[in-house]
Amino acid sequence: MAKPQALAASLVLVLVVSLAAIEAAHGICGLSNGEFKLCQPAAAVNNPTASPSSECCAALGKANLSCICRYKGVAGVWLRMYHIDANRAMALPGKCGLTMPSNC
Repeated sequence: MAKPQALAASLVLVLVVSLAAIEAAHGICGLSNGEFKLCQPAAAVNNPTASPSSECCAALGKANLSCICRYKGVAGVWLRMYHIDANRAMALPGKCGLTMPSNC
C-alpha cells in the first residue's frame, strides 16, 4: 500500500517543480525573468549586495506583491535553485520603500 502513496507523492512533487520551472521561465508575479534577475544580487545566498539596485526597486514597484508572498513558504524551494535566500528576497520590497500586503 505504501508504494501507490509514494508514487502519488512523487508525481505531485514533480508537478510542483515543473510548474515552478515553467513559471520561472516566463516570469514571476508580474516580473519578467530579466527583471527578476535585477534583484538577484541583493537576495543572493552568498555575498549579497547591501541594498537592492534602483532597477530592482523599479521592477518590484510594478510586481504583484501579493503573488510574491506565496513564495515565502514551500513554493520558495525553487528560489534556492537560483541561489536566492528567501528571507532576503522577502525583505527587498521594504528596502525599496514598498509595503507588502498585511496578510503576507
